[in-house]
Amino acid sequence: MYTAQGTLEKERLVNQYAPLVKRIAYHLMARLPASVQVEDLVQNGMIGLLDALGRFEEGMGAQFETYAVQRVRGAMLDGLRENDWLPRGLRKEMRRVEAAIQKIEHEQGRPPSESELAAALGMSLADYQKLLLDARGHQLVYLEDMTSEDEDYLDHHAAGVSPDPLAILEEADMRAALVAAIENLPEREKMMMALYYEQDLNLREIGEVMGVTESRVCQLHAQAVARLRVAVVGTDGADDAKKPVARRRGRKPKAAQAAAA
Repeated sequence: MYTAQGTLEKERLVNQYAPLVKRIAYHLMARLPASVQVEDLVQNGMIGLLDALGRFEEGMGAQFETYAVQRVRGAMLDGLRENDWLPRGLRKEMRRVEAAIQKIEHEQGRPPSESELAAALGMSLADYQKLLLDARGHQLVYLEDMTSEDEDYLDHHAAGVSPDPLAILEEADMRAALVAAIENLPEREKMMMALYYEQDLNLREIGEVMGVTESRVCQLHAQAVARLRVAVVGTDGADDAKKPVARRRGRKPKAAQAAAA
């Protein structure tokens, strides 16, 4: 991995980890609209890989692949944010979905069904499901990516950095809220999230396991993420007493900064 001079063999490592960049890109594509090209993700990811190769000496003992995954993913997300890939109208519609989820959950004490959400939004079920497909990728940030813009996950968690007690408490609260929110998802959405995030299956594979189409998996994912956003981040119209843990702090939480549309 290193030359005789103690530096990384960049050319060999670029070739070695190029498949990793493609794997991350195709996994991310499952949550993005068809207008996003996988080649653009790969290109941005390769920039992130080169950045990781140049900065790995700052990784403070972390495994290179772990470090590279964070840099590659971060570069892809940065490219997506710069291109503003989701139209404002769709962002607005997904905020309406989240507000409806919060209202019905508060009134009924349970997660609303798709039919209930469609009715609350004044849509047919077919139109609501099409909205979920169109808006897939409304939130695509991983939990570990929810750090400030000038701070990498490994830099933030590296050994030797003095811990910030408030930041540790906020992160623990957010993780606990996210775990609780996932547990409260409807069973099919919970299964889909486990297959995607824990088992690392793609949409086709998840569809085969669940006996549904890839499009249906996309719909379930978009709806599950909307539910999680309500539970962890909340909505702008929520009363303080009803706001999730992540929105009760004095300043806007990192999770909200990263996930806000």
